[in-house]
Amino acid sequence: MTQTGPDLYDPAYVKGVFDRCSDKYIAFSYWCSLGMTERWRRQCIAALPAPPGDAPAGYDLMSGTGEVWPHLLKRFPETGRIVAVDISSGMHRRAMVRLHQHRSHRIEFIEDDALASGLADESADFIVSTFGLKTFNPAQHERLAALTARVLKPGGVFSYIEASDPKGWWLRPLYLFHLKTVLPLIERTLLRGAQDFSHIGQYSTAFGDAADFTQMLRVNGLEARFRKYVFGCASGVSGRKPAG
Repeated sequence: MTQTGPDLYDPAYVKGVFDRCSDKYIAFSYWCSLGMTERWRRQCIAALPAPPGDAPAGYDLMSGTGEVWPHLLKRFPETGRIVAVDISSGMHRRAMVRLHQHRSHRIEFIEDDALASGLADESADFIVSTFGLKTFNPAQHERLAALTARVLKPGGVFSYIEASDPKGWWLRPLYLFHLKTVLPLIERTLLRGAQDFSHIGQYSTAFGDAADFTQMLRVNGLEARFRKYVFGCASGVSGRKPAG
Protein backbone atom coordinates (compact mmCIF):
# COMPACT_ATOMS: atom_id res chain seq x y z
CA MET A 1 0.00 0.00 0.00
CA THR A 2 1.30 3.46 -0.92
CA GLN A 3 1.65 5.89 1.97
CA THR A 4 -0.43 8.99 1.30
CA GLY A 5 0.32 11.07 4.39
CA PRO A 6 3.44 12.01 6.31
CA ASP A 7 5.52 9.33 8.00
CA LEU A 8 4.68 10.02 11.64
CA TYR A 9 7.76 8.10 12.76
CA ASP A 10 10.30 9.88 10.59
CA PRO A 11 12.72 11.61 13.00
CA ALA A 12 12.51 14.94 11.16
CA TYR A 13 8.71 14.85 11.31
CA VAL A 14 8.71 13.99 15.04
CA LYS A 15 11.13 16.85 15.70
CA GLY A 16 8.88 19.32 13.88
CA VAL A 17 5.80 18.22 15.81
CA PHE A 18 7.41 18.62 19.22
CA ASP A 19 9.30 21.81 18.38
CA ARG A 20 5.96 23.43 17.49
CA CYS A 21 4.22 21.96 20.56
CA SER A 22 6.93 22.81 23.06
CA ASP A 23 5.61 26.12 24.42
CA LYS A 24 2.23 24.66 25.34
CA TYR A 25 3.15 21.02 25.92
CA ILE A 26 3.35 21.02 29.73
CA ALA A 27 -0.04 22.63 30.35
CA PHE A 28 -1.78 20.80 27.52
CA SER A 29 -0.58 17.33 28.53
CA TYR A 30 -1.39 17.89 32.21
CA TRP A 31 -4.90 19.30 31.85
CA CYS A 32 -5.98 17.12 28.96
CA SER A 33 -4.87 13.98 30.80
CA LEU A 34 -6.62 15.22 33.97
CA GLY A 35 -3.27 15.14 35.74
CA MET A 36 -2.59 11.49 34.94
CA THR A 37 0.65 12.17 33.07
CA GLU A 38 2.25 13.48 36.25
CA ARG A 39 1.02 10.48 38.22
CA TRP A 40 2.41 8.12 35.58
CA ARG A 41 5.81 9.84 35.70
CA ARG A 42 5.93 9.21 39.44
CA GLN A 43 4.95 5.59 38.88
CA CYS A 44 7.64 5.19 36.24
CA ILE A 45 10.28 6.23 38.77
CA ALA A 46 8.65 4.15 41.52
CA ALA A 47 9.06 1.10 39.24
CA LEU A 48 12.76 1.86 38.61
CA PRO A 49 14.99 -0.47 40.64
CA ALA A 50 17.70 1.25 42.67
CA PRO A 51 20.62 2.14 40.37
CA PRO A 52 24.04 0.79 41.29
CA GLY A 53 26.84 2.99 42.63
CA ASP A 54 27.15 5.94 44.99
CA ALA A 55 26.46 8.66 42.40
CA PRO A 56 24.66 6.92 39.54
CA ALA A 57 24.61 8.54 36.12
CA GLY A 58 22.26 7.74 33.29
CA TYR A 59 20.00 8.80 30.47
CA ASP A 60 16.52 10.21 30.13
CA LEU A 61 15.66 9.16 26.59
CA MET A 62 13.11 11.17 24.59
CA SER A 63 13.33 13.50 27.58
CA GLY A 64 10.91 16.16 26.38
CA THR A 65 10.40 18.89 28.95
CA GLY A 66 12.23 16.97 31.68
CA GLU A 67 9.22 16.63 33.94
CA VAL A 68 10.43 13.28 35.24
CA TRP A 69 13.69 14.76 36.64
CA PRO A 70 12.23 16.04 39.95
CA HIS A 71 10.74 12.60 40.64
CA LEU A 72 14.03 10.87 39.83
CA LEU A 73 16.08 13.25 41.99
CA LYS A 74 13.60 13.04 44.86
CA ARG A 75 13.66 9.25 44.99
CA PHE A 76 17.40 8.98 44.30
CA PRO A 77 18.94 12.23 45.60
CA GLU A 78 22.41 10.75 45.22
CA THR A 79 22.02 10.79 41.41
CA GLY A 80 25.18 12.27 39.98
CA ARG A 81 24.21 13.12 36.41
CA ILE A 82 21.23 12.92 34.06
CA VAL A 83 21.95 13.10 30.34
CA ALA A 84 18.76 14.15 28.56
CA VAL A 85 18.46 12.94 24.97
CA ASP A 86 15.74 14.46 22.81
CA ILE A 87 15.33 15.30 19.16
CA SER A 88 13.47 18.54 19.92
CA SER A 89 15.47 21.62 20.83
CA GLY A 90 12.21 23.40 21.67
CA MET A 91 11.26 20.83 24.30
CA HIS A 92 14.66 20.99 25.98
CA ARG A 93 14.70 24.79 25.96
CA ARG A 94 11.32 24.73 27.66
CA ALA A 95 12.63 22.32 30.27
CA MET A 96 15.66 24.36 31.20
CA VAL A 97 14.09 27.83 31.13
CA ARG A 98 10.85 27.06 32.96
CA LEU A 99 11.59 24.09 35.18
CA HIS A 100 15.14 23.11 35.85
CA GLN A 101 17.62 25.97 35.81
CA HIS A 102 18.61 25.23 39.41
CA ARG A 103 19.39 21.62 38.47
CA SER A 104 21.37 22.44 35.32
CA HIS A 105 24.70 21.48 36.91
CA ARG A 106 23.42 17.89 37.16
CA ILE A 107 21.81 17.71 33.72
CA GLU A 108 23.45 17.50 30.31
CA PHE A 109 21.65 17.52 26.99
CA ILE A 110 22.13 15.72 23.68
CA GLU A 111 19.91 17.06 20.90
CA ASP A 112 19.55 14.05 18.65
CA ASP A 113 17.40 11.11 17.69
CA ALA A 114 18.05 8.71 20.57
CA LEU A 115 18.48 5.84 18.12
CA ALA A 116 21.22 7.72 16.23
CA SER A 117 22.97 9.45 19.11
CA GLY A 118 25.91 7.09 19.45
CA LEU A 119 25.64 6.62 23.21
CA ALA A 120 28.66 4.76 24.55
CA ASP A 121 28.54 1.08 25.47
CA GLU A 122 27.97 0.36 29.18
CA SER A 123 27.86 4.07 30.01
CA ALA A 124 24.66 4.20 32.10
CA ASP A 125 23.67 3.11 35.58
CA PHE A 126 20.06 3.84 34.66
CA ILE A 127 17.80 4.66 31.73
CA VAL A 128 14.37 6.26 32.10
CA SER A 129 11.89 7.38 29.49
CA THR A 130 8.38 8.81 29.83
CA PHE A 131 5.98 9.12 26.89
CA GLY A 132 8.58 8.64 24.16
CA LEU A 133 7.85 5.06 23.13
CA LYS A 134 4.79 5.98 21.10
CA THR A 135 6.87 8.05 18.66
CA PHE A 136 8.63 4.88 17.44
CA ASN A 137 7.34 2.12 15.17
CA PRO A 138 8.00 -1.59 15.92
CA ALA A 139 11.28 -1.67 13.99
CA GLN A 140 12.48 1.36 15.94
CA HIS A 141 11.38 -0.32 19.19
CA GLU A 142 13.67 -3.23 18.36
CA ARG A 143 16.56 -0.81 17.91
CA LEU A 144 15.69 0.90 21.20
CA ALA A 145 15.64 -2.42 23.06
CA ALA A 146 19.08 -3.26 21.66
CA LEU A 147 20.34 0.22 22.59
CA THR A 148 19.05 -0.19 26.15
CA ALA A 149 20.92 -3.46 26.55
CA ARG A 150 24.10 -2.09 24.99
CA VAL A 151 24.24 1.19 26.91
CA LEU A 152 23.45 -0.11 30.40
CA LYS A 153 26.31 -1.21 32.60
CA PRO A 154 26.06 -4.71 34.10
CA GLY A 155 23.58 -4.31 36.96
CA GLY A 156 22.15 -1.14 35.41
CA VAL A 157 18.42 -0.49 35.60
CA PHE A 158 15.68 0.97 33.40
CA SER A 159 12.07 2.10 33.42
CA TYR A 160 9.83 3.15 30.53
CA ILE A 161 6.19 4.30 30.57
CA GLU A 162 3.79 5.28 27.82
CA ALA A 163 0.15 6.25 27.27
CA SER A 164 -1.53 3.18 25.82
CA ASP A 165 -4.67 1.78 24.25
CA PRO A 166 -6.73 0.17 27.06
CA LYS A 167 -8.11 -2.73 25.02
CA GLY A 168 -10.73 -4.70 26.89
CA TRP A 169 -11.66 -1.84 29.25
CA TRP A 170 -15.36 -1.06 29.08
CA LEU A 171 -14.65 2.69 29.03
CA ARG A 172 -12.20 2.37 26.13
CA PRO A 173 -14.58 4.02 23.60
CA LEU A 174 -14.84 7.09 25.85
CA TYR A 175 -11.07 7.16 26.30
CA LEU A 176 -10.48 6.97 22.52
CA PHE A 177 -13.11 9.65 21.94
CA HIS A 178 -11.16 11.89 24.32
CA LEU A 179 -7.88 11.23 22.46
CA LYS A 180 -9.14 11.40 18.90
CA THR A 181 -11.95 13.97 19.11
CA VAL A 182 -11.77 16.08 22.26
CA LEU A 183 -8.03 16.83 22.15
CA PRO A 184 -8.01 17.97 18.49
CA LEU A 185 -11.12 20.08 19.18
CA ILE A 186 -9.42 21.79 22.13
CA GLU A 187 -6.40 22.48 19.97
CA ARG A 188 -8.42 23.95 17.13
CA THR A 189 -10.61 26.15 19.33
CA LEU A 190 -8.28 27.22 22.13
CA LEU A 191 -4.73 26.82 20.88
CA ARG A 192 -5.24 27.62 17.19
CA GLY A 193 -2.33 25.29 16.54
CA ALA A 194 -1.28 23.24 13.56
CA GLN A 195 -3.11 20.24 15.04
CA ASP A 196 0.18 18.79 16.24
CA PHE A 197 -1.37 17.70 19.54
CA SER A 198 -3.88 15.58 17.65
CA HIS A 199 -0.99 13.26 16.82
CA ILE A 200 -0.87 12.22 20.49
CA GLY A 201 -4.03 10.16 20.00
CA GLN A 202 -2.74 8.70 16.74
CA TYR A 203 0.58 7.75 18.28
CA SER A 204 -0.99 6.24 21.41
CA THR A 205 -3.56 4.04 19.67
CA ALA A 206 -1.02 2.87 17.08
CA PHE A 207 1.42 2.03 19.89
CA GLY A 208 -0.97 -0.31 21.71
CA ASP A 209 0.97 -1.02 24.89
CA ALA A 210 4.46 -1.88 26.10
CA ALA A 211 4.00 -5.67 26.02
CA ASP A 212 5.82 -6.19 22.71
CA PHE A 213 8.62 -3.85 23.77
CA THR A 214 8.97 -5.83 27.00
CA GLN A 215 9.58 -8.99 25.00
CA MET A 216 12.14 -7.19 22.82
CA LEU A 217 14.05 -6.18 25.95
CA ARG A 218 14.03 -9.79 27.16
CA VAL A 219 15.32 -11.01 23.80
CA ASN A 220 18.25 -8.64 24.34
CA GLY A 221 19.09 -10.33 27.64
CA LEU A 222 17.44 -7.90 30.05
CA GLU A 223 15.23 -8.75 33.02
CA ALA A 224 11.97 -6.94 32.27
CA ARG A 225 8.60 -6.62 34.03
CA PHE A 226 5.51 -5.33 32.20
CA ARG A 227 2.91 -3.25 34.07
CA LYS A 228 -0.44 -1.66 33.26
CA TYR A 229 -1.75 1.52 34.89
CA VAL A 230 -5.36 2.77 35.16
CA PHE A 231 -6.94 -0.18 33.33
CA GLY A 232 -4.27 -0.02 30.62
CA CYS A 233 -4.50 3.69 29.80
CA ALA A 234 -0.74 3.62 30.37
CA SER A 235 1.73 0.78 30.41
CA GLY A 236 5.32 0.42 31.37
CA VAL A 237 8.29 -1.88 31.59
CA SER A 238 11.14 -1.83 34.08
CA GLY A 239 14.01 -4.05 35.06
CA ARG A 240 17.75 -4.45 34.98
CA LYS A 241 20.71 -5.78 33.04
CA PRO A 242 22.11 -8.88 34.76
CA ALA A 243 25.29 -8.13 36.66
CA GLY A 244 27.18 -11.12 35.36
